[in-house]
Amino acid sequence: MTKTAERQPMAAAVSPAPAPAPARRRGRHRLVDQARAYAFLLGGLLCFALFSWYPAIRAVVIAFQKYTPGSPPQWVGTANFTRVLHDPEFAAAWRNTFSFTLLALLIGFAVPFLLALVLNELRHAKAFFRVVVYLPVMIPPVVSALLWKWFYDPGAGLANEVLRFAHLPTSNWSNGTDTALVSLVIVATWANMGGTVLIYLAALQSIPGELYEAAELDGAGLLQRIRHVTIPQTRFVILMLMLLQIIATMQVFTEPFVITGGGPESATVTVLYLIYKYAFLYNDFGGACALSVLLLLLLGVFSAVYLRLTRGEGDTA
Repeated sequence: MTKTAERQPMAAAVSPAPAPAPARRRGRHRLVDQARAYAFLLGGLLCFALFSWYPAIRAVVIAFQKYTPGSPPQWVGTANFTRVLHDPEFAAAWRNTFSFTLLALLIGFAVPFLLALVLNELRHAKAFFRVVVYLPVMIPPVVSALLWKWFYDPGAGLANEVLRFAHLPTSNWSNGTDTALVSLVIVATWANMGGTVLIYLAALQSIPGELYEAAELDGAGLLQRIRHVTIPQTRFVILMLMLLQIIATMQVFTEPFVITGGGPESATVTVLYLIYKYAFLYNDFGGACALSVLLLLLLGVFSAVYLRLTRGEGDTA
């Protein structure tokens, strides 16, 4: 009896004490808060899955099928890819898309950066000029394209009227095979540069002023300060916006569709416009999805580069 009585207090001392009631209540509140947060998040995830992931997965499946609305799909393997690759417009569409992307980098990448530099040096009416620069972004893309289509009219268009007033030779603009693609790049640059300018402006304003003061004391001029201070301090933002612009310009559609219709002589047919033609003009959804998969793979490479660089910058920070 004595040994048993001695063992009982030792067992009671070893057994864990029950958690205090306030701690248990805090744990329950935390679980309730997490469940509520996931419930709010569930709606967004469902919408994203329904309107983004499901169409993408469905397009990959249709790329390997002969699919016509109203009839059962037939599995054809890689026949859609073979047919698309042998389309005479396939090479032209990719060539125009890459040319548009290159021109957009030369024109649409330098202009926003220069505008941001000018806005950063202003001392008065900064808010007004920011609104003016950002205003084209607030115009619907179709309205913007229709407006520029009237500007480019070779007869009574505003662009040629300005050239005539300045006693300069007129141009065919979007109606010429040599000038149509450049004309569309100008439209895309004007319509989309507002957001890019503001991002550059925010990056410029985050540069410490002491760096510019030290450069001035060393005798650096304006161009030298831009080269040795501004560009190195904003190189990550410049690289990220360049990659995002490549991804965006590879998907150009509105300007060729509204302004030129892919012409003249297929000079402005892009990959996305060719996908539209396959789906809604040729009624070949399998070919359209095959083209979409090829474009998806290419853009996936750029997206992987973008995510890799973003992760590297986050680790460095």
